[in-house]
Amino acid sequence: MVAMILVTGATGTIGSDVVRRLVARGEKVRALTRDPGGDRLPPGVEAVRGHPRDLDSVAAAMAGADAALLVGVFGPEDADTDGGMVRAARAAGVRRVVKLSAISAGDPRTGLGGIAHGHGEEAVRGSGLEWVILRPSSFASNTLSWAAALRSGELVPNMLGTGRQGVVDPRDVAEIAVSALVGPGHVERTYTLTGPETLSPHDQAAALGEVLGSRVELRDLTPSQTRELLVASGWSEESAEGMLRSVRFVAEGGNAVVTGDVEEVLGRPARTYREWAQDHKGSFGGGGG
Repeated sequence: MVAMILVTGATGTIGSDVVRRLVARGEKVRALTRDPGGDRLPPGVEAVRGHPRDLDSVAAAMAGADAALLVGVFGPEDADTDGGMVRAARAAGVRRVVKLSAISAGDPRTGLGGIAHGHGEEAVRGSGLEWVILRPSSFASNTLSWAAALRSGELVPNMLGTGRQGVVDPRDVAEIAVSALVGPGHVERTYTLTGPETLSPHDQAAALGEVLGSRVELRDLTPSQTRELLVASGWSEESAEGMLRSVRFVAEGGNAVVTGDVEEVLGRPARTYREWAQDHKGSFGGGGG
């Protein structure tokens, strides 16, 4: 009998890729999603309605699952979202949980998200279940947010100054998440997942510009300009202030980290940002995949 694997956050950047990879392996997959009828999931996936903040829906989704990928959502109200999912997993008899965390989780300098991830990691480690924690650095795909500005010929706003990060390809993170869910040798491991080098936003802009064949220019924002942009985009003042702490942490070099964990797990080097950009240049209007 094929064991059921639950993926929360099943339509997000990592969750959707994990679902596709599990299905390709022939695994039995259940996807927690807010819109089971509208979200495009691979054939054969059992879609169930729910959200990590709705613990009744999480409990129902956990029933009969053998393993679960925990992808939380993080705002000021989410300090115990992971804890709730862990309790639901334990009550349902789930054997293994894999938490998608973040680099520098638990460090108060990283803002609300980092603090919430820290609480989540504590809940996972104390669950009594088999557990694996994934701490990815900044996703290469975050630069997809630049696409609209590039299409309109505007400068891309940059909140992070010259802060360098070990930018990771989300495909590597998803591949490792699948291995952690179904493979041996990962229990009680915390993997910090980075690309092979640290990059500033300007480094990424230069690499992306070379791939697209056109210059990508950034507009560095001051902290007050960053706050104004976030609030104008719908962020609350509290959330914006938390993000500013995270921005300051990155800008001051807090995430300038490279590890060999991707290569250890996958047996090959981590993909570079340039590789990701080449494979996704069509999303910026540059043709290709």
